[in-house]
Amino acid sequence: MAEEADLDLVVISPNQAPPVAKILNYGKYKYELEKKAKEVKKKQKIVEIKEIKVRYKIDTHDYEVRLKNIRKFIAQGNKVKIVVMLRGREMQHSHLAVELAERFLADLAEDKILVEKKPMIEGRNVTAWIAPSA
Repeated sequence: MAEEADLDLVVISPNQAPPVAKILNYGKYKYELEKKAKEVKKKQKIVEIKEIKVRYKIDTHDYEVRLKNIRKFIAQGNKVKIVVMLRGREMQHSHLAVELAERFLADLAEDKILVEKKPMIEGRNVTAWIAPSA
């Protein structure tokens, strides 16, 4: 029947019992599948992870600039990773780095954020993860 109509016999669902096949133009069918896949991909939102690196001896103006950048990233819908770096003897004062990360979270509390991971010491860094709340 497919040859008479000058079309193709295409198996639509081979895992069904019995398998489903249709008589149609295979090129047009393949084009429509690609078009649907492209439409689905277009509607996806890709979430990027932005990273803010600071030292715990940060000055007030630098802190405010980093805070402003975090707010901008959250407004764009990106996740933010706050990293407070420690070097050498600064490891003895890791509690100050944790306090700085918690200060970031406290200052961002009035914004619409979701704290994915509270400040934790990971090796020589203190990290915290923030995401925009839905």
